[in-house]
Amino acid sequence: MTDPTPGNTQAGSGSDDLLAPHGTSVNAPTTSTAASIATAAAATDPVAFQGKSERFEPVERLYQAVSAEVAKLYVGQDELVLGTLTALFSGGHVLIESVPGLGKTLFVRTLGRALGCDFGRIQFTADLMPSDITGAPVFDMQKSEFRFRPGPVFTQLLLADEINRSPAKTHAALLEIMQEYRVTIDGTSHVVPQPFLVMATQNPLESEGTYNLPEAQLDRFMFKLKVDYPNEAQEAEILKLHSKQVNLNERLENEVRTITDPETVRKMIQLCGTVNVEDALVDYINKIVRATRSWPAFHIGASPRAGLALMQCARTLAGFGGRDYAIPDDVVEVAIPALRHRVQLSAEAEIEGRDVDEELLAMIRGIEVPRD
Repeated sequence: MTDPTPGNTQAGSGSDDLLAPHGTSVNAPTTSTAASIATAAAATDPVAFQGKSERFEPVERLYQAVSAEVAKLYVGQDELVLGTLTALFSGGHVLIESVPGLGKTLFVRTLGRALGCDFGRIQFTADLMPSDITGAPVFDMQKSEFRFRPGPVFTQLLLADEINRSPAKTHAALLEIMQEYRVTIDGTSHVVPQPFLVMATQNPLESEGTYNLPEAQLDRFMFKLKVDYPNEAQEAEILKLHSKQVNLNERLENEVRTITDPETVRKMIQLCGTVNVEDALVDYINKIVRATRSWPAFHIGASPRAGLALMQCARTLAGFGGRDYAIPDDVVEVAIPALRHRVQLSAEAEIEGRDVDEELLAMIRGIEVPRD
């Protein structure tokens, strides 16, 4: 994924940094009907020429401000920052595949501080029980009755560290929460605070003692992001920033500003949901999702939930760019992270050593991009 902020020249690394099909440029404001209308109005309205909308300026400013605050303590990893913010403002969750020690906990804490949201962390282990996540009734001796004691899931930004270390029954405890934002205990539903984002991690290198996530839960993650080591310059900056033995809580308190609050974030999420998506772009998204079900290298294709993810994330990226309409490049920007965990390679493709991301990219490039 690449940063949609105007003037930002940093490109993502790895397979998330994609070129639009047939050579279209990222955020080019001429690839949809709405963009063509905006271009036609350029002579009288410079803002329209840039595809900007005053209504979505607060979303763009908030995205830029949050990114700037996170960058004060968290160096690089543009794909992780953009992907997580896109999922958050799209009402989704993120699965992160990365090796340990890349600062994911620091990132979530910094993000929570900037957004004014509560932060929680669960270390998944083989003996972790569902009640350890959701909470459970406890007996109140004074009142002689049971009362519900909320578990660590009752937060707003939840880091589920090494989620694949726990068995299936513990994974299942997150299913209802991620989809319906509530926990049901003894027939009573307890609503988790919103905005609510689960950022789950898994280590791609160690498979001993791990449990594969079931497809039902994988499908509930809006994105699967692959995070690699920082480059040389970024790693040198990390050494300078975090080698002084300064208390992290103090740094978060003193260096990172709280620039918004949960209620404002909820309003921005609702606003992003109003971004216009032309029928031609809906057809483009539909063709991409349906193509995964007939692509020769895939044994299992993407579900309709993948199309919903592409739609809403394209809207959010448009909002981050200050636009009130989505374009094909917004879809292409999020297509690989939104699809890579929802498809499975066939046995023949696995034997041949094919890569899911490369197959998805080849598939997307073969689908005609709407231009009217």
